[in-house]
Amino acid sequence: MITAVTLNTSIDKAYQVEDVEKGTVMRVKSCNNTAGGKGLNVARVIQICGEEILATGFCGGHAGALLEEMLSKAGIAYDFVHTAKETRNCLNILSRDGVSTEFLEPGEPVTEEEIEAFLKKYEALVDKSNVITLSGSIPQGAPPDIYATLIRIAKDRQKTVILDTSGPALTEGIKALPDMIKPNADEIETLLNISITNRNDIIQGAVKLHDMGIPYVVVSLGKEGAVCVSKEGILKAAPPAANAINTVGCGDSMVAAFAVSFERRYPLQQALKYAVAVSAANTLTPTTGHYRPEDMQEIYSLVEVEIL
Repeated sequence: MITAVTLNTSIDKAYQVEDVEKGTVMRVKSCNNTAGGKGLNVARVIQICGEEILATGFCGGHAGALLEEMLSKAGIAYDFVHTAKETRNCLNILSRDGVSTEFLEPGEPVTEEEIEAFLKKYEALVDKSNVITLSGSIPQGAPPDIYATLIRIAKDRQKTVILDTSGPALTEGIKALPDMIKPNADEIETLLNISITNRNDIIQGAVKLHDMGIPYVVVSLGKEGAVCVSKEGILKAAPPAANAINTVGCGDSMVAAFAVSFERRYPLQQALKYAVAVSAANTLTPTTGHYRPEDMQEIYSLVEVEIL
């Protein structure tokens, strides 16, 4: 089983509009609501991939109840700690030109008692899991090193753990040496206190992170695919060109595909090819954290993997 952790869940609202104009009344053409937070995007994609998935984290109030209802309708198992405060909302404004503008609420604070309840629940879930994904921001009230704590719990039980976050949570989290991280260029700059101006800088930064003791460092290159640094060397995989509809959730889709690959024990080249194909397929639907299997299969056959 794979467990997907989302500490800062949300109701994600994707608004389709013609254009975004400041200071005017905007008419929304359509609205798509999903159970959100990066870890729940991961959970949805894992389910589509066909693996057993359980979602956990915090949720609360009427929005939290709606979130659980959405997961139930989607057939995704969950086991959350219920908070006294309301689950947040996040908006993704998709304009006609394909530009995405996001408004992310910070989320209400969690209490020490709620954190302790989650840690107890998490330990029990880790015992039942093979792979754990830790995704997204952390709520107010949670310590900056909470991901490091969760990583150590998983590694003490010899489980595979993937970390995908940013800011202090990432800085503290990598100290516990997760099995895989997926930083972007800005995050690599912050982690290593370096300046990145080109792809070679990105790769060298990923190599340094790997040398710190992180087995797999994966960096997304957007429409150009991804690079993975591991003991097997430096691999790059690129998908075919495609007309993207919605790029939100591509990174989460890549994390999900790697989690599935670890669960299935795919060789690294196959895992990277699969992750890039799933991520690229995510861009072809308006729903965040979703892909059509037929799109993925077509893309997978055309993904090229090279050793750098």
